Amino acid sequence: MTAFIFDLLERVGFTHPLHPAATHIPMGMVMGCFFFALAALFYRKQALLTTALHCSILALIFIVPTIVAGILDWQYFYGGSYQTLIVVKMVLAALLLVLLGISVKMNLADADPKKLVLIYTLCLACATGLGFSGGELVYGG
Repeated sequence: MTAFIFDLLERVGFTHPLHPAATHIPMGMVMGCFFFALAALFYRKQALLTTALHCSILALIFIVPTIVAGILDWQYFYGGSYQTLIVVKMVLAALLLVLLGISVKMNLADADPKKLVLIYTLCLACATGLGFSGGELVYGG
């Protein structure tokens, strides 16, 4: 199945991995929710927390196809081998998915902005770890 997808894409001239292109939306939105929540805490503006909520919802939506693209790339380019960095990425991706879900639930429940900043900080830490481990995987150390 994976080979079929990549063969089909290659026929139209797309020969690159899928995952790197997909990562920008959820990772950008994670940074957005962190910085908007931080600004909301600093300026005491509820509207900024609403923007942080919107960013976390978008991140949550787009992380699913990003994870799927990562799994497809892992199967196709790495033969599904469980390298340490791949396992790290799997754990961090699952943790980020859970944390984003928690952040949406907390924000909708009007949680304390300090708690939201904490959860968004954890999301940002996961996103940073994902980016770093992906870079190490592709470019080495």
